[in-house]
Amino acid sequence: MRVLGRRKRDRLRPLDEAAAYARCHGDRDDNVRIVKLPPRRLRYEAVLSSGESIRRDFEERLDTREPESAF
Repeated sequence: MRVLGRRKRDRLRPLDEAAAYARCHGDRDDNVRIVKLPPRRLRYEAVLSSGESIRRDFEERLDTREPESAF
């Protein structure tokens, strides 16, 4: 299909990590290996929401402070 002198571009196939490494760095030697990492630990909603309450408490403490005296 041609539109204004251009042909439709073929979509590139997705590369896996090994193919991407081979394309960028050539063949892999014995010094390079792919390591699977364990999954990240779960984030607990209570911990994430407590950050907001800590921020609010901090702002309240700042508001109750006496203004600094200027020298």
